[in-house]
Amino acid sequence: MSGVLGGNRLVRLATTALAVAALSSLLILPASEAQSRNERKQAAQAQYERAQKQREELAAKAPGERTLADYKRAVTAYRRVYLITPHAAEVHEALMAVAELNAEMGGRFGQRYYQAAVDAYQFLLHEYPTSRYGQEAMLKTARLQRGPMDDAALAKKTYEEFLKRYRRSEQREEVKKELAEMALVEKAPGRATAEAKNAKDTNAAAGGGDESVPSSGGVPRLKKISSKTTNTATRVVIDLEDKVAYTSARIKNPDRVYFDLQPARLSTEVANRDIHVAGEFVKAVRVAQNQAGVVRIVFDVAGVLDYAATLESNPARLIVEFYGSQSDATLRAAGRAAPDNVPLPVNNTSLIHSRPGEISPEAAPPTRGGQATLTRALGLKISRIVIDAGHGGHDTGTIGPTGLLEKDLCLDVALRLGNIIEQRLPGANVVYTRSDDVFIPLERRTEIANEAKADLFISIHANSSRNHSARGVETYYLNLKGSPEAMDVAARENATASGGIHELEDMVKKIARTEKIDESREFAADVQDRLTQRVQKSSNKEKDRGVRKAPFVVLIGADMPSILTEISFLSNPADEKLLKKPDYRQRIADGLYQGVSSYLQSLNSITHNLAGREASLPSVEETRNQR
Repeated sequence: MSGVLGGNRLVRLATTALAVAALSSLLILPASEAQSRNERKQAAQAQYERAQKQREELAAKAPGERTLADYKRAVTAYRRVYLITPHAAEVHEALMAVAELNAEMGGRFGQRYYQAAVDAYQFLLHEYPTSRYGQEAMLKTARLQRGPMDDAALAKKTYEEFLKRYRRSEQREEVKKELAEMALVEKAPGRATAEAKNAKDTNAAAGGGDESVPSSGGVPRLKKISSKTTNTATRVVIDLEDKVAYTSARIKNPDRVYFDLQPARLSTEVANRDIHVAGEFVKAVRVAQNQAGVVRIVFDVAGVLDYAATLESNPARLIVEFYGSQSDATLRAAGRAAPDNVPLPVNNTSLIHSRPGEISPEAAPPTRGGQATLTRALGLKISRIVIDAGHGGHDTGTIGPTGLLEKDLCLDVALRLGNIIEQRLPGANVVYTRSDDVFIPLERRTEIANEAKADLFISIHANSSRNHSARGVETYYLNLKGSPEAMDVAARENATASGGIHELEDMVKKIARTEKIDESREFAADVQDRLTQRVQKSSNKEKDRGVRKAPFVVLIGADMPSILTEISFLSNPADEKLLKKPDYRQRIADGLYQGVSSYLQSLNSITHNLAGREASLPSVEETRNQR
């Protein structure tokens, strides 16, 4: 028995030993696997650093010395990071580098590399959908598709997918602007063809003779592209058989400017040769028959501050000038001779500044009071407009006789105004101080406008009076002292301000140093006139209460022309009833827009923003200010 027991004990011991060994092997395998993963990640990191060094060496070379083999070696080095392990932290950056290098190669060595860049971006989006580079990858994909790849339909789909996928992105505003520009280009061919036909008819009526008649079946040919460069500017001359119309836009990342000429066709001479432009500003020129009757010219630019285009009729040609310094661009915009050897056009021509197909206005006239402000003297334009919906959150503002809240009314009108501006002035950028029911301190509202580098600020409010029969519209601009009634309105609207008496001196300094009072007064007058006219069409009892001045906190410290408009008296029962109606609010928003438009016209800025005003644009979702 003892022998049996002893034998059993040995069997149990052996079994236990085997079990321990098996368990040990199970524990050791994961540890080895983890060690292997760490080693691969370290190897990927080292490979990424080598790839970065290769890219730095490539960038150190002069552009003309970078060979296709150099680029391919750098691309291969980055691809190896992913091949070592797809889980390395550096893989995202490596894939972005592969795409960016291929995009550079596309500009130098052929169209197929643009597609390789798009493939790399899309691989990143597919394999790493939560990557922090996702938004950038999708935007760069769309810009390649829209720009050098000339596939507007695919670019549109990519932009629309961006809006669906990234609903809280700070880039949404820019994407919507890109889509609006694309919509204008889609609408442009028919309109531009008509414009060109009208221009041709005008030439014929003026006795232009047969010299301008094209030899290509009625569609003018692009005959030649030449250039001249100085230290501060590059001039490109595009010779044509006859006058054409054009649209133009500037697109960033990579920085490029394109022109669509229509109706037009390429000549064999231009289609079959490479176009080189000397100097630093224009890196490459690409010309293609984009679609029937439309020739697209794309300029890849670097270090260009601004550009201008001039369309001449005798001889027919388009002159594009790229400026590389502030002083040069400013002098050109003012129509004075710049300190270089590139002459300005001598004909009476149309000048644009980074906007598609717009006619240059005359110098901006003085304000109603006869002031020739610096804004007008320098020909400054309006691009970004901040719309401030009064009150919000716990600050309800005035409450109407039946409960309509001023904060809700102001927000609704503000969003309607922004939507109108985006549809009718697609070149303008709208920013809201608030786009939902939140409380924003008065001082913060001005800060938002300054931080956004806004060109205009309009604050929307509804008035209130102890006299419930009071009616009408009034608009304010900032000043130290106003009438007793204006001071009373300011006191009510300033009720939520947080500043103390000790800050009065700083406030006075802010007001005293502003150079925008004259322009603010002009802006206020335009809004007051147009808004009053608009609401009086619906209710002839609405009074024009005029332009007033008062020290509103929300306007103090603004770096741009700024006004506060009281759109109606919410304390008046009849006005409150009207203000509850969506169509009446829309009329108010339209009146405000007409005031903005009138002020832009007074600055000759309407052509800067009106990129195809007559085009029927799709409805644009309200812009959301990302704070």
